Amino acid sequence: MEKSCESPVAGRGAQSRAAPTRFGLATREADGDWRDHMEALDGPPVKLRTHVTEENPRTILSFNQSPDIFFDRSINAYRGCEHGCVYCFARPTHAYHDLSPGLDFETQLFAKPNAAELLRATLSKPKYRPKPIAMGTNTDPYQPIERDYRITRSVLEVCLDARHPVTITTKSDRVLDDLDLLSDMAERRLVAVAISVTSLDPKLSGKLEPRAASPAKRLAALQKLADAGVPTHCSVAPVIPAITDEFMEEIVQRAAAIGVDSVGWIPLRLPHEVAPLFREWLSVHYPERGDKVMSIVQSIRGGKDNDPSFFSRLRPTGVWADLFRARFRLACKRAGLGKGKFELDCTQFRPPAVGGQLRLL
Repeated sequence: MEKSCESPVAGRGAQSRAAPTRFGLATREADGDWRDHMEALDGPPVKLRTHVTEENPRTILSFNQSPDIFFDRSINAYRGCEHGCVYCFARPTHAYHDLSPGLDFETQLFAKPNAAELLRATLSKPKYRPKPIAMGTNTDPYQPIERDYRITRSVLEVCLDARHPVTITTKSDRVLDDLDLLSDMAERRLVAVAISVTSLDPKLSGKLEPRAASPAKRLAALQKLADAGVPTHCSVAPVIPAITDEFMEEIVQRAAAIGVDSVGWIPLRLPHEVAPLFREWLSVHYPERGDKVMSIVQSIRGGKDNDPSFFSRLRPTGVWADLFRARFRLACKRAGLGKGKFELDCTQFRPPAVGGQLRLL
């Protein structure tokens, strides 16, 4: 793979903000001899800043009928994600806003401050029937802006009040800010938390997931959650061939050592605009092995960059896929860990208090 002549974009995962082409939008190109003298004329480039737009949707629960995932409803308190994971399969959703799945996805964010209010109204409907709500399925509920907005916490407060089960997936140790709520929910079998650990190399993580917590902090968070009695899952995700797969066995071993309940792995997925973004990232950071990485990716995806079909999208095929699967199975056997299944309790559900007032008991 030819090395990119552009310098890496500091602190960001994507390396460009190319406009999506799926919807016939106008493309944007940076061209002209003046670019060779840009710094001399205008000074150093302005540092990319994160911009947050508040939106007020009419609904907050999203329902799906996908046959190959474990949940049928989810909440995403934010659109876009400042963690900037270059491989994030949610990046293409920014194309619906005429924004780039690249740098715009991690710098042009949307927050939903009325999420808890909307959820309370939904759970209060007479015909509502509870099933676990998944949080973190599209963008991270504990990304950096959660520190100020606290939308995820307000949603958890409603769920605790209503005795409604929740599952959380995150890459941040900021989840510990809500350990008080999570502990109370865990006592009632209302919550399970998964933290994904992609590698054990902080330098690599800084390139792949520039604004996510370091691997050490994620493992420490898993341990604190486990010690507090919160059901925990360590997700080795995504497994990137020839980039992160070398850490698979050690992550499983460390997860077992800190008392995590279960582990699992998810192969790299490159839907829509994620594939060219990932190729661009490889050309900047790993040009010497980029062709090898993509060759293996295509070998487990039927010769393509991505396989969007139900079931096979999460269960790749081929020799390399079988090898990863065998390695992971052996690592789990040695560590005494399995996939596990969290049985959350839906029988305690009670419609939340009206008017936004939480119950005291």
